Amino acid sequence: MHPQSPTQHHPRTPWKAELKNLLTSPAELCEVLGLNRADAEAIQAACVGFPLRVPRPYLGRIHAGDPRDPLLLQVLPQAAELMEAPGYSADPLQEADFSPVQGLLHKYHGRVLLVLTGSCAIHCRYCFRRHFPYDEAQIGAAQWQGILDYIAADESIDEVIFSGGDPLNLTDKVLARRVAELEAIAHLKTLRIHTRQPVMIPARVDADMLAWVRNTRLQVVLVLHSNHAQEIDAEVQQALGRLRGAGVTLLNQSVLLRGVNDDAVTLATLSKRLFDCGVLPYYLHLLDAVQGAALFAVPRERAMEIKAELAALLPGYLLPRFAVEEPHVPHKTVV
Repeated sequence: MHPQSPTQHHPRTPWKAELKNLLTSPAELCEVLGLNRADAEAIQAACVGFPLRVPRPYLGRIHAGDPRDPLLLQVLPQAAELMEAPGYSADPLQEADFSPVQGLLHKYHGRVLLVLTGSCAIHCRYCFRRHFPYDEAQIGAAQWQGILDYIAADESIDEVIFSGGDPLNLTDKVLARRVAELEAIAHLKTLRIHTRQPVMIPARVDADMLAWVRNTRLQVVLVLHSNHAQEIDAEVQQALGRLRGAGVTLLNQSVLLRGVNDDAVTLATLSKRLFDCGVLPYYLHLLDAVQGAALFAVPRERAMEIKAELAALLPGYLLPRFAVEEPHVPHKTVV
């Protein structure tokens, strides 16, 4: 049975209301999911610097009473996060080295990534930007003009990536204005959006969002982040259908996580579920070595075994590329 929270999600609940109603209390998490209340103190300690944050629609897919539930493990603060791990750092990808103007990262040829917001609907405990200095990357009017000028001056850039945080935490009014200003730059062709929102809060894919998505001349690619088939319920599938109906290309990125999806059958089930929803698996990332996330690490040797096992279970078009992102390498490294 899935838990019934006091504020049960309703499919017509506006997404902004869902964002205001996130679960942030360790005690409530224990109560709603039937976990040991004695663990609340340890959970609270692990929240320092990176608080608990879970949307109610996602909470409703976690199986109550199961401390090893794969969705719970992604959001449950644990004492192990506080332990120093050799080789792990606050900025494993050294992103600060690739920011020529505030709020913009230019690491790969032909595309730039914009850190539009530091806000997310969910705090995934393995997040590689859990220590990112968002305060130093705030985009005000002056910074946005600097971003536009930088892109306009480099005709090799044909793709802009909206990232964060989660860019879909911003209002559609803001996003529509940003897109309109970008599409005035003639050499831009593609808008890519990296987001968990359609999975976390499927109501986010509403008429206002679909309006600016449909109206832009840019080709829109939306890269979801789903790690387990249990995350994708009927409401998520409907939201993804709305995006497909608006002409959006849908891809998915996952992270290989110990205890969550570190076996071939689980990953094959995810790929098939994504394909049911019109989404193609894109990348399966090996864990970025961010401080606090070592508990999710899968040894490289085991990852390669999983890759071979997965290849035997799926057709090639459903196989995600196993990849690792390394600092100062001008492309992702397929492993």
